[in-house]
Amino acid sequence: MKTQVLLVECADQRGLVHAITGVLLKHGANVVGNQEFVDRGSCRFFMRTEFDAVVDSQNLELELRSSLPANANIRLSDLTPKRIVVMASKEHHCLADILVRNCFVELNARILAVISNHPTLEPLTTKFGIPFFCINHDGLSRVEHEAKLLNVIEGLSPDYMVLAKYMRVLSPSFVEKFPGRLINIHHSFLPAFAGAKPYQQAFERGVKVIGASAHFVTEQLDEGPIIVQQVIPVDHTHTAHDLSQSGRDVEQMVLAKALRLVLEDRVFLLGNRTVIFD
Repeated sequence: MKTQVLLVECADQRGLVHAITGVLLKHGANVVGNQEFVDRGSCRFFMRTEFDAVVDSQNLELELRSSLPANANIRLSDLTPKRIVVMASKEHHCLADILVRNCFVELNARILAVISNHPTLEPLTTKFGIPFFCINHDGLSRVEHEAKLLNVIEGLSPDYMVLAKYMRVLSPSFVEKFPGRLINIHHSFLPAFAGAKPYQQAFERGVKVIGASAHFVTEQLDEGPIIVQQVIPVDHTHTAHDLSQSGRDVEQMVLAKALRLVLEDRVFLLGNRTVIFD
């Protein structure tokens, strides 16, 4: 019997776990995993429950709503692979890692296409049988370029879009079309060492740790809710090239973990923060 996942977010009150699991029991569900959290600052309750059963999702939701506070957010997932579009520019490392993991069914995803503003990564992409769209930005305004992007993306209807080192700043009007559905990866030096050659800048400052952050994209660019962060130590023996290579390695690991969490329905948004059940 296939495992399903119930996701609940609502105002906190006594007896919520009992109420939710009681409804599941009534529907013949066998709970095989459960995690819950109360954010005391906002008095919000979060719960992720894995259970084995074939249930009538509409009736289950109706019964849950009658047992939970008003305006509860309830979602039932059967963990069907999510439809994703990957956006990249010229750097191959994050895209290549995603393509390999997807090929070996390590991501709960179906990659619909790769979109790039350069043709550089087309040979890599097509080796995995994934459609590739090159939408060059040369000679186009940002509005014109993003209109071309949206024309392709809307035709694909992805659940999520992954910015795998996509080196174009997306406009607020573009971002607002995909709330909680755009995932980005970047080095974790920001706001320090912004702009070109961040690892050369880091080398010149003698940094002792480097890392990466994966986050949801908001209108505040690289300030959206963080999903995963990781750092690794470096020292005086590392050249700027060494730092760059280590940075690429940690970016791959962080993005892969962030995608696993999101695609397995383990992430809740709480304002500009995340609640994650790993």
